Amino acid sequence: MKKILTLFLISLAFFLNACSKEEEIQNDFMFEEYHKGDKIVLNSVNGGSKTLIRTDKGFVVEGEEGKVLMFDFFGTFCTPCKEEALDLSKLWKNNSSKFIIIGLTHFEDVSDETVKKFADDYGAYYFLSNGGSNDRIIAQILKDIDYQNMEQLPFKVVLKNGIYQKISDYWNNNAPTNFYLGKIPTELMQEDLNKIYKGK
Repeated sequence: MKKILTLFLISLAFFLNACSKEEEIQNDFMFEEYHKGDKIVLNSVNGGSKTLIRTDKGFVVEGEEGKVLMFDFFGTFCTPCKEEALDLSKLWKNNSSKFIIIGLTHFEDVSDETVKKFADDYGAYYFLSNGGSNDRIIAQILKDIDYQNMEQLPFKVVLKNGIYQKISDYWNNNAPTNFYLGKIPTELMQEDLNKIYKGK
C-alpha cells in the first residue's frame, strides 16, 4: 500500500509539473529532415537573431559553436513554463559565457507580441523564438533522440559540440537520459552543466 501511495504521489507531482499534449510521436511522422550544414535563422521576440547549423547528430549556433546549447520547448499557456522562466533566465545569466538557451514555442499558434508578453510577465530574458521553423526543429530533435512518448512541456535537451548530452532524469533518481521533462530544479540543471563543461 505504501508503495502504491508513493507511486501515486510521484505521478501526481509529475502531472502538476508538466503540460501535456494528447499527441504521441509517431515513427512514421513525416517531416523534411535537416541535412548536415543546413542553416536555420531564428529571430528572437526580444530582438536579435541566431543561426542554427545542422551537424551530423544535432545543432550548433553559428559563431557560438563552443557554447553548450539548451533547447527549451515551451508554451505561453503552460503553467510550469511560466513558473520556471525566471529561474531559466538566471541559469542563462550565470553561465552566459559558455551557455545558450533557445526557447521554441510549441503546441500553439500565437503572435510574437503574445510571446513577448510571456517574456515580460514571467522574466524569460533568454532567446525566445516564435518562428515557423520551430515545429520542424522540434520534430528533428525528437527524432534525433528517438523520443517516442507523449510530448509534454516544458521539454529540454542539451547539446555540446552539436552532440546531445546525457543529463539527469529528475523523475527517475537522476538516471542518465537525453531530455528534461516537466519543471526541473535549476540546481540540478546547473550540476549537469558543470559536468558537461568538464566533459564528464
